[in-house]
Amino acid sequence: MKLPYEEFDLSGVKTYPLGSRASKVTTTQFATPYAKGAGVDGLIKALPTLLAANDFAAVVQAMLAARRGGRPIIWGLGAHVLKTGLSPVIVDLMERGLVSAIATNGAGIIHDFEIALSGATSEDVDATLGPGTFGMAEETGTRLNQAIIDGAAVGLGLGQSVGRYLIESGAPFAQVSIAATAHRLGIPLTAHVAIGTDIIHMHPRASGAAIGEASLRDFRYFTSAVAQLEGGVFLNCGSAVVLPEVFLKAVAIVRNDGRSLDGLTTVNLDFLRHYRALTNVVSRPTAGIGRGYSLTGHHEIMLPLLAAALIEGE
Repeated sequence: MKLPYEEFDLSGVKTYPLGSRASKVTTTQFATPYAKGAGVDGLIKALPTLLAANDFAAVVQAMLAARRGGRPIIWGLGAHVLKTGLSPVIVDLMERGLVSAIATNGAGIIHDFEIALSGATSEDVDATLGPGTFGMAEETGTRLNQAIIDGAAVGLGLGQSVGRYLIESGAPFAQVSIAATAHRLGIPLTAHVAIGTDIIHMHPRASGAAIGEASLRDFRYFTSAVAQLEGGVFLNCGSAVVLPEVFLKAVAIVRNDGRSLDGLTTVNLDFLRHYRALTNVVSRPTAGIGRGYSLTGHHEIMLPLLAAALIEGE
């Protein structure tokens, strides 16, 4: 059967008044122009109450509510957060009581250690891989491994071990070190390591026994922190795989133990949207009990903006 070229007759189309329709967006939700001198608080209030701007405001309010209610705010920090120069921002939030605990990965510990020691980090991999010098800084390979070995020997976690070493050795840039600040303030810092992924594992001083023992202890410390997250907030900033996986396993143990995580707010903040972060941080742990948010943007812009909004809202 062949169909003819035949224009459909639209004369019978039924319409209704625009004003009677339920619309998703109204002018009451629109942004307002920024007023000179309004400051960060004015900027936040000028944002539209739509989509990511609405989520950003909700995250700020959830964090402030957790702080007012004495509930934890746990930060997961990928190494990129430190490489983009945000350590002073995180340190300031730690000083202000807006950080209850911090989890990072092996690369995060390495960058923080190098910053504390020399005020610099992040080598040029393209330039050093060919000549065979990539990852071969003496102080990083020897002193960081020794700090982990010494800490593990006395029952410390990996994060604790590094923080203690930086303080006791008088690291010149300890004031911008997250590990040193955590040790000074008594804020739990845990490091979750995948063996073979970090430059210090290439050095002869590396001890698999010490790294494994200290990092496993940190997993148990982290799980204890997650167990207290009822009504609290967990943020995953810049970790695509390791920290989302560690967080999900900690949540599984807490649920297995019968603990409540009701009212949990989770936030994934990264410059790309990754599968594990969206499922293991934003959706699965909060299903039926809380709310997860995904904020996408460059850390060097988003984290200072978040910190400023929190400070203005204190």
